[in-house]
Amino acid sequence: MPIKVKNNLPAKKVMEKENIFMMDEQRAISQDIRSLHIAVLNLMPLKENTEVQLLRSLSNTPLQMDITFLTTATYIGSHTPESHLNEFYKTYDEIKNRKFDGLIITGAPIEHMEFEEVQYWDELTKIMDWSKTNVTSTLHICWGAQAGLYYHYGIHKHILPKKITGIYKHRVHHRKIPLLRGFDDVFYAPHSRNTCVDHDEIAACKDLIVLADSKEVGELILLSKSSNQIFVLGHLEYDRLTLDLEYKRDMAAGLNPEIPVNYYPNNDTSKKPNLTWRAAANAMYSNWVNYYVYQQTPFEFVDTAEIINR
Repeated sequence: MPIKVKNNLPAKKVMEKENIFMMDEQRAISQDIRSLHIAVLNLMPLKENTEVQLLRSLSNTPLQMDITFLTTATYIGSHTPESHLNEFYKTYDEIKNRKFDGLIITGAPIEHMEFEEVQYWDELTKIMDWSKTNVTSTLHICWGAQAGLYYHYGIHKHILPKKITGIYKHRVHHRKIPLLRGFDDVFYAPHSRNTCVDHDEIAACKDLIVLADSKEVGELILLSKSSNQIFVLGHLEYDRLTLDLEYKRDMAAGLNPEIPVNYYPNNDTSKKPNLTWRAAANAMYSNWVNYYVYQQTPFEFVDTAEIINR
């Protein structure tokens, strides 16, 4: 699938080395088609790593996408060069009058904080509120999913006794729902988090459908009854070595982390981890783009309410 980004975005070179077709701005101008406009609110500190992971995940459909990366104005992290943010990112105020076919809200390493204590919480709630009328479908990931569930449905998160990290088995429910097309009955997905959402509050929420969960780590994929809000409480977008880098980072920091579950062959941290979730990740992101973004958005996008209520 052709993904349109700025010509000099570093992630573009990584994708091209993987033989993933990335379209530059000049070529896109010459094509007389309507691209899907996807915004990515990237809340992760290492933004370039997340850019690569998400662009790779979005690369498995024949649909052309125009990607706009967003960052918060109320908090500027120190892990990504300011020059990178200035050149490749926009803020909410710069795009608030636009319409987007899809929005992705990433996770963030701030789980131990209450939502209202997060420096950019007010800005994030403005974006989530804006998405109700200006975005066809919003995909929330990990902490972004916890934040979305709290903001939209009042579902709380709880700190776990120990961090969940590793590759866990999940079971599919409601197989006929399009987001799950192509999934096996059982599949694997990465998790890396210190908190969980309240299971009883999810069960009591009549506006949410649990599409996949795990006996070990709980819910993974949830869908709103209106189908325009999707919540993924794990990290299907992670690449092979993401958990490896996190584990070795924490070891170097003296945190004595546990070895990620079902990740290293024979729990040998010197061995190359097995990649066991890519098929599920490709299926989910392709299904999201096709069935919840492309199939739902009219050529002239006016208001989200007209889409979800028709």
